[in-house]
Amino acid sequence: MTDSEALRRAQAVRHFNRFYTRRIGALHEHLAKSEFSLTEVRVLHELSRGRAQTASVLGRALGLDSGYLSRLLTSFERRNLISRRPSDTDARQSLIALTEHGHATYAPLDAAAVQEVLGLLDQLNALSQEHLIAAMKRIERLLDERPTQARVLLRLPRSGECGWLVHRQAQWFAAQHGWDQTFEGLLARIVADYAQRNDPLRERCWIAEQDGVVVGSVCVVGVSTTVAGVRLLWVEPDARRLGVGTDLLGECVRFARRAGYTKLTLTTASMFVEPRRLCERAGFRLAGAAAERRFGHELTIERWELEL
Repeated sequence: MTDSEALRRAQAVRHFNRFYTRRIGALHEHLAKSEFSLTEVRVLHELSRGRAQTASVLGRALGLDSGYLSRLLTSFERRNLISRRPSDTDARQSLIALTEHGHATYAPLDAAAVQEVLGLLDQLNALSQEHLIAAMKRIERLLDERPTQARVLLRLPRSGECGWLVHRQAQWFAAQHGWDQTFEGLLARIVADYAQRNDPLRERCWIAEQDGVVVGSVCVVGVSTTVAGVRLLWVEPDARRLGVGTDLLGECVRFARRAGYTKLTLTTASMFVEPRRLCERAGFRLAGAAAERRFGHELTIERWELEL
């Protein structure tokens, strides 16, 4: 990346930060009609979730300085908003929880915050609201240092998602490996043929969704009356090593057996380690490999097969 490109990206992030903080009113020191600062409301919100926590856990969760948090909690205790009791596992630590008065104090603040957000969302139609929420979740996933552990749901694709998968994969392989538009053309043909045949008894596509965000996909398509092929197998980079690929390929195997196929195939380039691992774990065997020029590059194309 050139210095000018890095600077452009940094400026884009800063521009978004300024826009968003202005939009949600985060530059105001206090919430409207409230004696509490935004930081104090964040602490109350964390404690309102019902699980008693130590000051150190609170500080890490909210990214607050320990000294500042200690003074804030002392103020809360003086106002009868929180209670403290010794930890059962560490006598040096105190467990902090909201009192009944604390819950009663926080409830209208939470309701007011919800109404403010609803007022913001009301300016958008339903589809735009979903786009906004999806973009927010994507930002959160990309910047969070901890991998998301929420359960992954496999479901059928919704309208427009197959086209999005073509866009997403073509975009990623072009950026990461320099693959040309012929790869996008291949993906588009796979999706178009699948959608036009519309044969749910013999062909099926799945979307992997985690916490409302699409993190993967796969399709089983008929190659012949006895052979099916795995297509569009994809896992988002930030969701890898979480078992998503294993779940997707396992669903393909189960469906292919139910549909009456006797063989399932998968084609990949030898440069990609993860698809090969998935195939090996699922019981596929390497049936052949050949050097081919594809997508603007010299690749070794591998064909993996599973007898059903």
